This record gives sequence, structure tokens and C-alpha cells, in this order.
Amino acid sequence: MTAAIIAPTRLRLGLAALAVGAFSAFGTPASARGPDGIADVAEKVIDAVVNISTSQTVDAKGGGGSNAMPQLPPGSPFEEFFDDFFKNRKGPGGGSKGGENSPAPRKTNSLGSGFIIDTSGVVVTNNHVIADADEISVILNDGTKIKAELVGVDKKTDLAVLKFKPPKPLVSVKFGDSDKLRLGDWVVAIGNPFSLGGTVTAGIVSAKNRDISSGPYDSYIQTDASINRGNSGGPLFNLDGDVIGVNTLIISPSGGSIGIGFAVPSKTVAGVVDQLRQFGELRRGWLGVRIQSVTDEIAESLNIKPPRGALVAGIDDKGPAKPAGIEPGDVVIKFDGKDVKDPKDLSRVVADTAVGKEVDVIIIRKGQEETKKVTLGRLQDPDKVQAVVKTDEPAPEKTVTQKALGLDLAALSKDLRTRYKIKDTVKGVVVTNVDANSDAAEKRLSAGDVIVEVAQEAVSNGADIQKRVDQLKKDGKKSVLLLVSNADGELRFVALSVQ
Repeated sequence: MTAAIIAPTRLRLGLAALAVGAFSAFGTPASARGPDGIADVAEKVIDAVVNISTSQTVDAKGGGGSNAMPQLPPGSPFEEFFDDFFKNRKGPGGGSKGGENSPAPRKTNSLGSGFIIDTSGVVVTNNHVIADADEISVILNDGTKIKAELVGVDKKTDLAVLKFKPPKPLVSVKFGDSDKLRLGDWVVAIGNPFSLGGTVTAGIVSAKNRDISSGPYDSYIQTDASINRGNSGGPLFNLDGDVIGVNTLIISPSGGSIGIGFAVPSKTVAGVVDQLRQFGELRRGWLGVRIQSVTDEIAESLNIKPPRGALVAGIDDKGPAKPAGIEPGDVVIKFDGKDVKDPKDLSRVVADTAVGKEVDVIIIRKGQEETKKVTLGRLQDPDKVQAVVKTDEPAPEKTVTQKALGLDLAALSKDLRTRYKIKDTVKGVVVTNVDANSDAAEKRLSAGDVIVEVAQEAVSNGADIQKRVDQLKKDGKKSVLLLVSNADGELRFVALSVQ
């Protein structure tokens, strides 16, 4: 209920009369009508916003002729109806399952949005708008359609740069400073929702630096300006007419706007676009570490107050961090003069730093701050498979199990390596069972995990672990920090209660 609904009738009438009087004297309040500059912004930039049309040849497997699903513009009111209808038909696509009745490949079309950043014909849009397209066209605000070529894409930030030959003088827009945005600032979105063509909507900045786990560098601007399917790749403007974001995602159970939209901030976009124009690809900085969050328990174990930074869980043997002296267990709290509050902060700042640059990295090691100088490498394709270095197998050992921290522990042996498929490069004490009611179970330790270090000291058997735990209890510690490896050698830190 609202205050007006539960208020006495007389009070409501009095408030209404007061409101009418206020409107008569002063006009509609600014908070109700929004800022006066929206129309000026739209008029200034509308010709720089374009529609992106793509076509793609696809195999029409299992459908064709009367059984083929109609190709509708993304977001069309009929799209969901036909999609459900054909999914419920027999076979994929609702048609026959191959054979002589199988149709020939067909072309599909889609539409998105983009904007011109250079009057020579350079356009920015989303990667998902043009992904896998055989042909890309740019449609200007006056309807002129021109073929475009792809300059480069960055899948991690979902951005793409196109280029086309202008048939006439163009209008371009420039990037603003997204770091200067404040919560509640007015913003204007222009794009091609539901294939309707140039559409202007307005709203405010609802949140900044939003992480929705869509990629490694999430730092979205959240806005309640209406953004729908087809707005993807379109610009988000401030009231100066500068681009402060690229509309990319919405959250919606229905497919339409519910006031939760996300834009890649211009600070990120500008850097990506510059590299795509210069190199046709992204050249991101690389530190060569695996990192994780510093929880309250981990912070207590490492004497870090308040909890902050990015905990180094592992070091790439060929990465820049190793020769710089960074080790597992170090906590990075500052990189190149920028504070690191959490792992996402470190990922973003490293990626945005130039390859080959020497930077200062401030770490906390055993409660003390140290500065390491690192010359950044270049982040390579993470999909590349690296060969595993093999070592001589250890001599078989008799399996002796010891209990500690709610865990059944045993020294690694050939039999245990085979049972849990643990790589030869992994050293430590293997977990053979976890008490279901223990803190270890809650922290998701499981049989086959290997404890490599306890309180930043290497262990090789269950007795080593029990000895370290007993000492920590005597020292009054509430938790113990374990360095844990999975069977493939991927490391993480886990803090367990010793009480």
C-alpha cells in the first residue's frame, strides 16, 4: 500500500488540492517530466546511430517447405509463438529427419544496432549482433543501406568494429567518460528495438560496476532506460550527447524491457575499439597467476585486515609473475598504482594494461607488504592445450589413513593416483573421505582433492597436517589455510575452522 491509499480521505483531498495548486503555479515538476535536454540530445546524435543487418546461410536440417519455421525479426511478437509451435512438432525443426525431402540451406536475417565513431565509416556494435554472419550491412537513419566489412571482434567484452564506405557525409559521436557517471544520472538509449528502427528511450543510471557473471571483465552500467531485443550494440548517451556505454544485455523473463538493462562502459569500449582498429584483435596484458577471493576466514589466516585483494592460488611457470617473485599465497592489493579490492579488479586492470609495460605490484606476504616489479606478457588464447610435464612416478606406499579437520587423509601413492586419476605433477596429501557434517564438506572438499600446503607450509602426510593444526590451535588461531589441488593440478585456497 502507498501512503495515499491508507491516508484519510480529507488528507488525500487536501494533498490533491495542494498538488493542483503547485502544478498551476509552477508547471510539472522536473522529477516527473525528466530533463529538458533529451530532445536536444536525440536530435544531435540520431543520425550517428545505425541499424546493423546481417544474413547467414544455415542448414535447414529436418525442416523445409511448409514445415519450416518462418524467419522473423528478433523480438517479433510472433517469434515466441512460432518457436514453441515448431519445437513441439516431430523431429528437430518440426519436419522430417533428413532424406530426399530435406531442404536446401537457407538464409536467415537479423537486425541490431550500432553507432558511427568516425566519419570515414567506422561503426561500433556488439559481437553477438554480427557473429557468424556471411554478410553485414549498415542502414543509416535515412534508410540508406551499405555493405560493411568486419574490422575485428572481442568476444570477452562482446564488442565489434565495422567499416563501410560512406555514400555521403556522415555524423559521428565521441566517447564520454563513464567513470564520471553517478547513480541517478539521466541517460538516453537509441537503437532498433524489435526491428522498429531508430527509437529513443531515456532513464537513469541504476548501478555501476555491475558484475552479472557473463564474462571475465564484467563491469556493466545498469540502466532503467527501455532496452529491448534489437537494441544490442546501440549507444547509451549522457546529456552532453557523448557515448558512455554500449547497450548489450537485458534481464527479462518475457523478452521485453522490465527496466533492467546493461551497457558496456565507454572506458572499456574505447580501449577495445582502439586496439581492434589498430591490430584487428585484442592484445591484453597477462600476469600469469590464478586468483581467488579473500574471504573473512582466509584474511584471518593470513593476517590481512580488512579482507581485500586477490589471493594468488597458482603461478604459471612461463608467466611474468614467477620471475618477479610472486608466489602462491600472496595477496595482490595494488597493481600499477590502482587499488585491487577483489579478483575482478585485478583481472580488469591487468587486461587493460599495455603488453610489455613494467608495473609495480604490491602484495601482502605473511602479513607484510612487499612490492614486486613485473613486466607484463600478452594473454594468449586460453583454449590452447598445454602439454603436461611428466615426472618419475613415486615409489608405491602403503596406504595409511589419518583423520584431521573432518577429513580422512593419506600420503599419495601409485594406487591412490590411479583411483582418483591424480596427475603425477600433483604433490601433497590426498583426501580419501570427508565427514558430511564438517566445515570441510561445507567448503566443498571431496575425496580425490589433494592438500598441498597447510598454513603456507608443504605437507606430505596426514601427520604433517595434524601437527600444523595442533600448533595453530595453541597459537589461538580460529582457522587454518589449506592450499588444495584437484586431480588436474588446479589450485585453490580453502580456510577451515580449527575449533
